[in-house]
Amino acid sequence: MKITDLLKKDTIIMDLSSSDKASVIDELAAKLDQAGRLNDNAAFKEAILAREAQSTTGVGEGIAIPHAKTAAVKTAAVAFGRSKEGIDYESLDGQPANLFFMIAAPDGANEAHLETLSSLSSFLMDSSFREVLMNAQTEEDIVQAFESREEAPVEEETPAPVNDRAPTVLAVTACPTGIAHTYMAADALKAKAKEKGINFKVETNGSSGVKNALTADEIANASAIIVAADKQIEMERFKGKHVIQVPVAQGIRNPDGLLDRAVKQDAPVYQGGSGSSKEDAAGSAGNAFYKHLMSGVSAMLPFVVGGGILIAISFAFGIEAFKPDHPTYNEFAKALMDIGGGSAFALMIPVLAGFIAMSIADRPGLAPGMIGGILAANGGSGFLGGLIAGFLAGYAVIGLKKLFNGLPQSLEGIKPVLLYPLFGVFITGIAMIYVINGPVSALNTWLVDVLGGMGTSNLVLLGIILGGMMAVDMGGPVNKAAFTFGIAMIDAGNYAPHAAVMAGGMVPPLGIALATTFFKSRFTAQERDAGKTNYIMGMSFITEGAIPFAAKDPARVLPAAIIGSAVAGALTMLFKIGLPAPHGGIFVFPIVQGNPFLYFVAVLIGAAVTAVLLGILKKPLK
Repeated sequence: MKITDLLKKDTIIMDLSSSDKASVIDELAAKLDQAGRLNDNAAFKEAILAREAQSTTGVGEGIAIPHAKTAAVKTAAVAFGRSKEGIDYESLDGQPANLFFMIAAPDGANEAHLETLSSLSSFLMDSSFREVLMNAQTEEDIVQAFESREEAPVEEETPAPVNDRAPTVLAVTACPTGIAHTYMAADALKAKAKEKGINFKVETNGSSGVKNALTADEIANASAIIVAADKQIEMERFKGKHVIQVPVAQGIRNPDGLLDRAVKQDAPVYQGGSGSSKEDAAGSAGNAFYKHLMSGVSAMLPFVVGGGILIAISFAFGIEAFKPDHPTYNEFAKALMDIGGGSAFALMIPVLAGFIAMSIADRPGLAPGMIGGILAANGGSGFLGGLIAGFLAGYAVIGLKKLFNGLPQSLEGIKPVLLYPLFGVFITGIAMIYVINGPVSALNTWLVDVLGGMGTSNLVLLGIILGGMMAVDMGGPVNKAAFTFGIAMIDAGNYAPHAAVMAGGMVPPLGIALATTFFKSRFTAQERDAGKTNYIMGMSFITEGAIPFAAKDPARVLPAAIIGSAVAGALTMLFKIGLPAPHGGIFVFPIVQGNPFLYFVAVLIGAAVTAVLLGILKKPLK
């Protein structure tokens, strides 16, 4: 498969009309949608924005590669857009971007698709090829440029060092989606290593799997290893070596500096077991905790969203219509409840715990983590117990790896299939049954009692805190901390906190949408267009819709959003609203405990506060 199988004339825009990052994303996504490549434009843009929230895809050198792999894509495709004047895309080098490639990969993309998409990023590292694209006159010229490039001979990968006098450096690159940054970082490092005369090999951890894997002999003979990655990779193999760990973007932007550090062995020796080097353990323990937690939360969210909305639909037939012995019983309502509550929600805590453990200990941690999660769900410790189970299982397996490290080499093969799962499941299970479940279950009961006994003023204060936290970083650690607390309280039987959480999360995009509608002079035409999509995102509880506006003008947008969200959270508590569904936006308003209309009013007032503050803080454009 070729790039020109994915990049067609109907997905090319020779002169973008956009003037900022948000509108570029809108314009390119609309082009893909018009060409029939998407199932759901709004869901696709949500996936694009979620990827941007992790790190900008403006990679520098005038290039931006927004990308997503999602079920919202019907057919794998690439959209191309060009701006000769340049557009501020928050690029890594701080320079405007001129060439934009929006990569759309379906969830079921096969290996051929993914390898083709990854080769695109490699082509763009060539400055002469970028110049050809900048000078192209027509859509046909763009397509022809890629056809010519793909027909050129491909230089074979050198599998091993060839110069005994030169230092040997190895690298691993990986990004969350494994489509663009993974391969751009690899190419940047390879090119710079060749220029500096360094023996070099790079392993890529992309969507199509691990390519050019490093061997044990190569690792043993290397001076140092560069790990440029934004996701978990296998680290135990680097034990005893100098390891430089940086975000994947550093591999693109600073290959020279990374290689110099590697040659000088200017990096701590990786000790193994903890999943990080001394450098990380000393300075980033909090980041490691968050990374493992988010691995679990991200894996859990599809179960929460899908299951929660199905439960909400089942309630539309009657709050107890799923019970066969109830007068309002409806067979379809029971089916929805069995799917959403009996299946999706039943897997929520085991999946959370399993993926936390796998983030810590790689694949051997998955089984102990999921078993610990099931025991937490069935043993009364619930969501909080699942969190503990995930970390317990992960670090138990890390301990087992150290314990079994001295076994004969002949037993190496049985470790992952017998020793780790057997002892990992046993240790985690015993700890959950005899140590964790009892106290955490009691803690859950205490929290529910404390929240239930709070006076109105204290509940309003809690609503202010939770609502405001949802707008602080819009999908980041603070936002996810509030969201996690809300789900834990649903699991414990108190629905009020999550009502404040969801209201606070809906306000930023809705407030921005209102501001772009009623204070038009404060926003560009492209921002006003982008504001319209925030109506849909806000009503769907997708806080990330506000990210492009916050990134462009944080000093004004963030205070306005935080205050509006805090107001909405306070009002939900004042109105005594409870939310039994963890996700769904306005689609689950009918099932809230309390008055659904008052819940809507709380969100609307919070959004209005944000809109008015933006109208005051932002000055009219000249």
